[in-house]
Amino acid sequence: MTWNFWKKKAATGARSNTEKLHRPQDIPQAVGRDLIVSMGKDPDWVWRLKCVVRRQESEKSRYDFRIFDEAGVAKAQVKVRDYTSFDEHLELILFHGWFDKKSWTTHIEEGAPKPLPKAA
Repeated sequence: MTWNFWKKKAATGARSNTEKLHRPQDIPQAVGRDLIVSMGKDPDWVWRLKCVVRRQESEKSRYDFRIFDEAGVAKAQVKVRDYTSFDEHLELILFHGWFDKKSWTTHIEEGAPKPLPKAA
């Protein structure tokens, strides 16, 4: 009997190929800056907002984000755990888009993303 406790076993189950998603956090500096400077939003309001992010598969330094207001989410009684929490509640998303950590490039759209068409 060998004790190879330092070797990891192969992951099993549905979560084996998925990346761990981040919990709600403050909005990234580049995104907040663009909301204030380019879109003319109130700085005090912008820095109170929260966001959830997920890494894009195509680019390692590029992240998708969804920005929301904690008060609005609490009023709707929705528990936000990660990026996928808004899949059923798109109306709570104030802004969405992507940002690149390396180049500080952002793409921000106001409102919720359009839902994907359902497969027949």
